[in-house]
Amino acid sequence: MEFMDIDSLLSTAFDGPALLGVLAVLALIDSTSFGTLLIPVWLLLAPGRLRPGRMLVYLGTITAFYAAVGIMIALGATFFTDAIAAFFASPVARWLQLLLGAGMLVFSFTMDTGKKGGDGESPRSGRLARWRARAMGVQDAGEQPASNAPSGGATTATRAALAPLMMLALTAALIEVASMLPYLAGIGLISASDVGWPGSAGLIVGYCIVMVLPALVLLVARIVALKHVEPLLQRINAWITKNAASSTAWIVGIVGFLLARDAATALGLFDALNTLR
Repeated sequence: MEFMDIDSLLSTAFDGPALLGVLAVLALIDSTSFGTLLIPVWLLLAPGRLRPGRMLVYLGTITAFYAAVGIMIALGATFFTDAIAAFFASPVARWLQLLLGAGMLVFSFTMDTGKKGGDGESPRSGRLARWRARAMGVQDAGEQPASNAPSGGATTATRAALAPLMMLALTAALIEVASMLPYLAGIGLISASDVGWPGSAGLIVGYCIVMVLPALVLLVARIVALKHVEPLLQRINAWITKNAASSTAWIVGIVGFLLARDAATALGLFDALNTLR
């Protein structure tokens, strides 16, 4: 779909190892997103001994969501390619694309990226830290395990902790799914290949697994080498937190510019300007 100015990538035929290599690179780019890296790092920073199953629930939920969305998009791309292409090539769609791109470009300049909070911990951050500890199964300092608690109560408490983690994963995925341009490009490459079904579905699922692979590596490191990996987690969390807003503004601005430029070219606006000179 040329409207995102990734036609140079999508127009290239990739097969076999080349296709797998390109998909792996795109998936690793997506692995640095808010939902697949920042939130997992924040969850892993919970002090004490955490339960790996809790993190696997979060990562499994976000993987399943992206896989389901990707398969639905791929099915639509397979059966409705001509209709979709005709719509995006129409003047109405191009003008909408131009307005969307211009709006994104303007919005990127208005995004607040410079205001930081104080060094002290706010009450809200304290509540978030306590919620994180409960969600990840980490006990507070001095808290003793409830060994005599009824099994039914423990099961209810576990379900109560897992539900917010799943909702957190779904919320993060819903917020950022439309901005996962590498994922959309990967789906386009898979749809354009000769893999067919169910091979395409397998590639999409594999793509989503690679997306969460860095978080899984950090989880293993957090379990087996906490003292060595905790400083790294702290630095990753600080860097992403510091640069997330500015990076988002740059991405929004660049995507908006590319959308607007592609639409203006397709509508012949640059040619019209040249004739007026």
